[in-house]
Amino acid sequence: MANRHLQRSIALQSLFEWDIRSYQEEKMKEIARRNFQEFAVGAKELDLAWRLTEGVLKHRKDIDELIVNCAPDWPLEQIAPVDRNILRLGVYELLYGNYKEVPPKVAINEAIELAKSYGGANSAKFVNGVLGTIYREMGEPMKDDSSEKRMAEKNSESIVGKKSEKK
Repeated sequence: MANRHLQRSIALQSLFEWDIRSYQEEKMKEIARRNFQEFAVGAKELDLAWRLTEGVLKHRKDIDELIVNCAPDWPLEQIAPVDRNILRLGVYELLYGNYKEVPPKVAINEAIELAKSYGGANSAKFVNGVLGTIYREMGEPMKDDSSEKRMAEKNSESIVGKKSEKK
């Protein structure tokens, strides 16, 4: 499992545990530390996991409100706890994430992968639908920024750089 995916999984585990046990924010550090020690033995970096768990808690009210607005047929308390927390992670990365580090489409895809791994039979579709709606409401930032386009630009820059070095 890739380090960033592992960190998202640990953040999800921590948020899930925090959500089903209590809403005492001060318990999150204890829960997250224990999960990091148990599931990320030997991991050198856990910055992303910390940022995700702390960020979701810090912005939970706004995130939850957005989820409710974009999934009006599903009151927040009726969404399965694992799906609710996958959505919280995805919304956090869409709204507050660094797009250079994690483009919006990658954040959505990561949330869908978490839903496939940890959610129920329809979780991935549900997460995709809600996050897709939020992404469209945001104006689809970086919609046309494909990896092929970036690779072509990178190759073009390196070719230009090599030509100028010869002169």
